[in-house]
Formats: sequence, C-alpha cells, structure tokens
Amino acid sequence: MQKILGLGSANTVKSYIGYLENSYMVFTIPKYDFSLKKQIYAPKKVYAIDSAFINLISFKFSRDRGKMLENLVFLELKRRNMELYYHKVRKECDFIVTENERPVEAIQVIMALTGNREREYGGLLEALEAYGLEKGLILTESEEFEEVFQGKKIIVRPIWKWLLE
Repeated sequence: MQKILGLGSANTVKSYIGYLENSYMVFTIPKYDFSLKKQIYAPKKVYAIDSAFINLISFKFSRDRGKMLENLVFLELKRRNMELYYHKVRKECDFIVTENERPVEAIQVIMALTGNREREYGGLLEALEAYGLEKGLILTESEEFEEVFQGKKIIVRPIWKWLLE
C-alpha cells in the first residue's frame, strides 16, 4: 500500500488509517488470535463507513461488487454491536463474531457460489475448525440453501434476507 501511494513507510500508512479511523471514515478489524500480542501485530482489515468512499479511492477500473457486499455486511454487524475479527491462517474468513472474547460465529461473504466448494468454503471451514464451531454462514447476492460439508453445517443465505432478520 505504501509503495502504491508513494508514502515513506508502513508507519505513515498506519498513521493515515488512524486519522481516518478517528474521523469515523473507516473502521478496522483485527485478525482473531488467542494471543493478544499476535492480534496487535497482525494486519487489520479496513472498511469504509460509506461504500461511496470505496469507489472514490479504489485503484480498479471496475467496481468490486464482492468487496462492496463485504463492506455492507460489516456495517450491519457493526450496527448490531457485534465484536468483530477476521480469521486467517492459510485461508481467510471474512468475519469472526465473538462474545466475551470467544468466537461464536463465522461469516463468509461471497458474491456468488460457482460450484468449487473446496475453494469457496475453505476459509469458513478453516475458521470453524480452529474455533470449534459446528456451523458457518455464507452470505451471497441471491443463493439460499443449507448443507453439511466436511462434517460442518453450512448455511447459505442471500444478504438481503439476512439484513431483514
């Protein structure tokens, strides 16, 4: 990021993100780890308070609808006052919801499922296994079903329906 923006150091980038966070333009969520020290030093994921900011500062020529949906889910989880983290060891799971600092739910946001369950469920399954959770939620643009995959219950729901819950 610092090279793309032409900034001097990682500390400068962290400072700018801190300024944006203090002004409530962006929010960050840390990587979940049982070690607080590892949580502090791991990279954080950044989400915008308004999806229009993503379009303004994006370096892409086309909209990343998947990132927009993920940002929308983040904002709703934040509105619901959830304690949020993300998971990443080999694969990434977008959101780990905790209560009393213990993971209680894992949520993955995917634009649309393409049929490659190993790839699409990978991060979610890794998080479910890591935190001893029996079921996980995948939010998509329009798909809805439930299945058991590798011994874990996977609930796939459209984001619009989840937002109305």
